[in-house]
Amino acid sequence: MKINPLRIDTSKKDFEKKISDRIGINDSANKKVQKKVDLIISSIRKDGDKALMGFIKKFDNYDIKRIKDILISSDEIKEAYTYVDKLQVSNLKKSIKRIRDFSKKQKAESWSDKKDGTILGEKVTPIETVGIYVPAGKASYPSTVLMNTIPAKIAGVKNIVMACPISQIEDHALAIVAADLCGVDAILRMGGAHAIAALTYGTKHIGKVDKIVGPGNIYVTLAKKTVFGDVGIDNIAGPSEIVIVADSTNKPDWIAMDLFSQAEHDELAQPILISSSMKLLNDVHKSAEKILPSMLRKDIILKSFNSRGMYIKAKNMKEIASIVNRIAPEHLEIMSKNKKDLLKLITNAGAIFLGEYTPEVFGDYCAGPNHVLPTSGSARFSSPLGVYDFQKRSSLISISRKTATALSKISVSIALSEGLQAHALAAKYRDK
Repeated sequence: MKINPLRIDTSKKDFEKKISDRIGINDSANKKVQKKVDLIISSIRKDGDKALMGFIKKFDNYDIKRIKDILISSDEIKEAYTYVDKLQVSNLKKSIKRIRDFSKKQKAESWSDKKDGTILGEKVTPIETVGIYVPAGKASYPSTVLMNTIPAKIAGVKNIVMACPISQIEDHALAIVAADLCGVDAILRMGGAHAIAALTYGTKHIGKVDKIVGPGNIYVTLAKKTVFGDVGIDNIAGPSEIVIVADSTNKPDWIAMDLFSQAEHDELAQPILISSSMKLLNDVHKSAEKILPSMLRKDIILKSFNSRGMYIKAKNMKEIASIVNRIAPEHLEIMSKNKKDLLKLITNAGAIFLGEYTPEVFGDYCAGPNHVLPTSGSARFSSPLGVYDFQKRSSLISISRKTATALSKISVSIALSEGLQAHALAAKYRDK
């Protein structure tokens, strides 16, 4: 089977229908999964540890005997280091430093202004307890540990709990080592919707958290969506996306591999190439067909390209920008000599990678900015995960007696217009 992404041309009459159909995801299957998720959450709330152990045995491929075995012990953390070579540890530390240096710039501080005896400001405090979800499906993701934990630590979160469906220490050694290097307080051997439920509602042996962050499969995503309100969450993550805007000055092999780098995540990942050059689109396609047989995850890449991929031929920069802003991609690579001009027109994108020497993969691991990004078009209204996601702001208000007289008159007038007598009287009492 050959690579066969959808080819779209903005000059054709069917452009609107084709792009609309391709951007959307059929979520009819989610309804069936949602019913299962609801049952799992209900069981955890009702039966606590007993239900949790049952789900761990059933879904996490770990034959747990005692509830206390859910906690990865210090000896098991030491064991994990024996499976990781020194170079891997060194590279993790380098990545940690870059992410930490970037994240420090995001930290908000409390502030206040004083005028005429009145103080107005904001008190910034960290969230107290955070749950980090780290998947362990088709690959192991130590980078997920770094990106979710480091900003939480910089924000000042006191207790960080990591949930990951760890069956064998050896299979997840790098993620465990990453958690240890980042200062995770506890690593819990659990995954799926049952992990989200346990972190949200707690059990006899698992404490509640205040917020849950981190990606996962459809069960995890729907579980997070379901418990939102009882606990904070980062976002509702969808499949990975990449849009590459490129001109004819770029190397087709590089572009093809960058598209592959997201397509290999899963079959629903969406690789999209946009160009005003038909020759480039064709050359990249030839490169993709040439490279694909050598890829270890070629079956996943192929399904991603054929079910979700797009090659889009556009007329000019303005049209390209309009398409990008409509898609609002998780990742946007601009490989064009006019990249700075195009950047000015982009309003919707999770992360923007400028130039041929800035592949998205650098952002995944070690560039510095966070790789937890808005997906499924949510870059229209949301942002990458950051230190600010682990901080809360409380308004500070202290009114002097002199200012109270002036504010009383304003408040009484508005309160009476809203028919709120007690509001008006509470304000009037201060006008004395």
